[in-house]
Amino acid sequence: MISKQQQKEVIVITGGGQRVGRHCASQLLQHGYQVVVSYRKHSPGIMALQAAGAHCIQADFTALTDIAAFIEALAVYPALRAVIHNASSWQADLPLATTDTLLSQLEQDAAVFDAMQHIHARAPYLLNRALLPQLTASATADIIHLTDFVASVGSSKHQAYAASKAALENLTLSLSRKLAPKVKVNAIAPALLMFNEGDDAAYREKALAKSLMAIEPGPDEVLQSILYLLKSRYITGRILALDGGRHLNLP
Repeated sequence: MISKQQQKEVIVITGGGQRVGRHCASQLLQHGYQVVVSYRKHSPGIMALQAAGAHCIQADFTALTDIAAFIEALAVYPALRAVIHNASSWQADLPLATTDTLLSQLEQDAAVFDAMQHIHARAPYLLNRALLPQLTASATADIIHLTDFVASVGSSKHQAYAASKAALENLTLSLSRKLAPKVKVNAIAPALLMFNEGDDAAYREKALAKSLMAIEPGPDEVLQSILYLLKSRYITGRILALDGGRHLNLP
């Protein structure tokens, strides 16, 4: 007998334990989807999602063994309505010449670059390929990549991070060409969405001034963009900017 959960359309969200991912997962549950989330560390947010009916799977996407285990755990779902790649890490580039040897410096820089690529580009690439049979088994399916405003303009202090998000945007274009018309593939590229609790007033004022709208829009902007893309039958291969007009307010 098929359970009520198995009858629901299934949406996978990577990195669903906090902030934007948690909000979107919680709201998509309320929209009637069966939601599966990945998380790195157990948290009150994950406990709340589990209590609400989400299927929560612990996985570190820098480890191939964890990616394989995550894919195997999804085998219980014969069809997937969408895969939303939200898992992310924000590492700054290290200061130059902080070690005694050139090799040590290269190793430190390579570790940051590789970590950013593994989370933001390699893991989505691997997951998309592995989950394609379940996506194409759905009557309609979406892949949605969460990228970043800096993917298109670069970053002086987060070069490795920006490069990895740019790689994810390029994967969006390649996959949309390959998977159409069966699967739509798009990306959402936010700028500022939410402040952290420790952000002081001076930082908040400076950050808000970077966009034309000058507001902290919150995670619901991403949710509404996801719902928009899920509802569309025609949009694919696009990078949807959520930047408050920041692209027009650069110095």
